[in-house]
Amino acid sequence: MIDVPNEVDKVHRETGHGRVPAGEARTVLIRRTYPAPVEDVWDAITDPQRISRWFAPVTGDFQLGGKYQIEGNAGGEILRCEPPRLLKVSWIFGDAEPGSSEVEVRLSAADGGTLFELEHSATVDPGMWGQFGPGAVGVGWDLGLLGLSLHLTGGTLSTEDRETWHTTPEGSQFIALSSRAWGEAYRAAGASQNEVDLTVKNTTQFYTGVEAG
Repeated sequence: MIDVPNEVDKVHRETGHGRVPAGEARTVLIRRTYPAPVEDVWDAITDPQRISRWFAPVTGDFQLGGKYQIEGNAGGEILRCEPPRLLKVSWIFGDAEPGSSEVEVRLSAADGGTLFELEHSATVDPGMWGQFGPGAVGVGWDLGLLGLSLHLTGGTLSTEDRETWHTTPEGSQFIALSSRAWGEAYRAAGASQNEVDLTVKNTTQFYTGVEAG
């Protein structure tokens, strides 16, 4: 069993504005501490075999300037790689334009473990942002980093379980709490209560098929 509320509460979430090569961007920032050395966390997020155990299979040329592709997800180019502290990649999903989305991960030693920071910056259609807010991408990252948490602490979900976990009561609870947490981050960034309520409802329904209560 996963302590869902505890896992959700371990994460600090922010949303704001930034820039990518394509121009002005929306950002989501996730920050949490993992009980593992920096070198181990770095290996877990850069070794293709380990990535497949907690996220999804990935192929590519894993060096600065190389291209990668995550199975069923995004692909892009490795823009910066400074082991074991910083990794930055372009993050292109579907028919998104090159230069429209980037992900940067920063690691540092903290509290006997590793402070993990992930910042995702992307140009977003205003209509899409108005409908889903930061939770559209934020909940997805929360799910991924839950997998990393399990991996680093000796637990894991099988590939099949990862594909269906969101449909279980435990998975639905995690998504609902994550979506609400991103709503709070959106509120802290200046969104109105109506905007928060709408985006939380839509994001939760998108991931679970069930409207937020």
